[in-house]
Amino acid sequence: MLELEKLQQRLRAARGEVPADLVIRGGRVLDVFTQEIVETDVAVSGGRIVGLGRYEGREVFDAAGRFVSPGFIDGHFHVESSMLSPPELARAVLSHGTTAIVADPHEIANVMGVEGIRYMLRASRGLAVDFFFMLPSCVPATPLETSGAALSAADLAVFREEERVLGLAEMMNYPGVAAGSPDVLEKILLFSDRVCDGHAPLLSGKALNAYLTAGIRSDHECTNLAEAQEKLRAGMHILIREGTQAKNLADLMPLVTPVTLPRCSLVTDDLHPHDLLEKGHLDFLLGRACESGISPLQAICMVTINTAQYFRLHDRGAVAPGRRADLAILSSLQPVRVEAVIKDGRIVCDGKGLCWEAPPVPEGTAAAMNIRPFSIEALSVSERGGNIRVIGMIPDQILTEARLLRPTIAGGRVAADPGRDLAKIAVVERHRGTGNIGLGFVQGFGLREGALASSVAHDSHNVICAGVSDADMMAAVKAVEGMGGGLAVVRKGAVLAEMPLPIAGLVSDRPLAAVAAGWRKMREASRALGCSLREPFMALSFLALPVIPALKITDRGLVDVDRFSLVPLFEGAAEMR
Repeated sequence: MLELEKLQQRLRAARGEVPADLVIRGGRVLDVFTQEIVETDVAVSGGRIVGLGRYEGREVFDAAGRFVSPGFIDGHFHVESSMLSPPELARAVLSHGTTAIVADPHEIANVMGVEGIRYMLRASRGLAVDFFFMLPSCVPATPLETSGAALSAADLAVFREEERVLGLAEMMNYPGVAAGSPDVLEKILLFSDRVCDGHAPLLSGKALNAYLTAGIRSDHECTNLAEAQEKLRAGMHILIREGTQAKNLADLMPLVTPVTLPRCSLVTDDLHPHDLLEKGHLDFLLGRACESGISPLQAICMVTINTAQYFRLHDRGAVAPGRRADLAILSSLQPVRVEAVIKDGRIVCDGKGLCWEAPPVPEGTAAAMNIRPFSIEALSVSERGGNIRVIGMIPDQILTEARLLRPTIAGGRVAADPGRDLAKIAVVERHRGTGNIGLGFVQGFGLREGALASSVAHDSHNVICAGVSDADMMAAVKAVEGMGGGLAVVRKGAVLAEMPLPIAGLVSDRPLAAVAAGWRKMREASRALGCSLREPFMALSFLALPVIPALKITDRGLVDVDRFSLVPLFEGAAEMR
């Protein structure tokens, strides 16, 4: 009866028989249905928009000619990559107009399993930004690595009826889908009546057809226009990504036309704290999108109604009667400048700052840091003759190249060679004490000395380390282990900088400003080693992701992603099993 009474009260307000709770007066409403700007008041009652037009209200917000937009929705976001707890992330994005996030917690799930998902649900409850979740489809991402957990369809079924669970998150095992793997298809069938997100970099032709036949409906991994066009023609919703490491917006915006617009959204995927602090969130992406030539209204559709409709969030995404009163008040459209934010009919940001107090960060289960003791010899590579496979980095992408290079030999061992921008890379298993250490080489870091190490290593999040000195690599791994997870930079055996991540070895319990300052310190220390990358730790973390072509590394060794198999370091050596 209570819901009936609430609805009846909203209807009375809609009819103008009783004052609305809030009237936003004098604004210019961005109509995402007709692509018009309409000068009208907006009436809100019971947290919902009840009318457009002239209304009386118990409270009046004077929009004074400013633009009234739907609140922004990020349709693909990994909370863990922000290194912020959900309450702190909500504080960080709210003032930028974001009122909802669709998150995939597969990072913390790879470390902590179902307990990681439960933590994210608990930590994100009751915030001024709505956190929705897609359940991790690939924990572990592949059988070619060691993760802290494995989630079956039965494990995911426990969360199926959670109110904020929308469906199945990015299905990274696209070879398994196309081949009809029973374990993979069971998860898709479990969510056949929900949204199933995709992850299919460079997938094309009949393999793509098979992938879509299984029920996958979106992709955020497109890196070139032809790829995105093929997937759009096949019915996929294209999530155009622009994050800290992967930057695809400029290449993909020509995809967006008045016809294709409804099937395109803007997302960030992985966004680090300094970018949030210095650039903003979706408001920054809107400006970048407009630079490509589309109108501000078209761009705003890509972070509001388009995303809401794809995820079946039919109660938001537009300034219209019956929708949630999640609104961003904008003083400018190009660039987008957010002046105030209204969430569920309440003013939560008034232009001077937040009017909402975030709750404390919930306690989380500490990360497993179960590294079997090892000696420096475990990081050495004996010379075997012939060329070696090298991971070749591509600027501003998480794709890599598979290169064959002549090794540099010192004392019968394959050594890093700063003169050729050739660093050693290692992944040390941290969950089960297996003693696994995958070894390889990477080109593109620009390191002249020292080592970097991190417990953020997608997706299994073992400890990944790159360096030019075995001794410094070992010291960096030990520094991460000693913190219980985090980031470390080492030179000549001394720790130049470190940043603890106490929640699963992925997330800080500190405020945004402190985390961003720590991140800047890590970047500065990396540059002191000669590192030429804009975001060295973000780049490092993705070198362990064996579902993004072409060559990656896990605790079990080098992975040829195109073949979905382990391969030896030396060309011509026996294949690994």
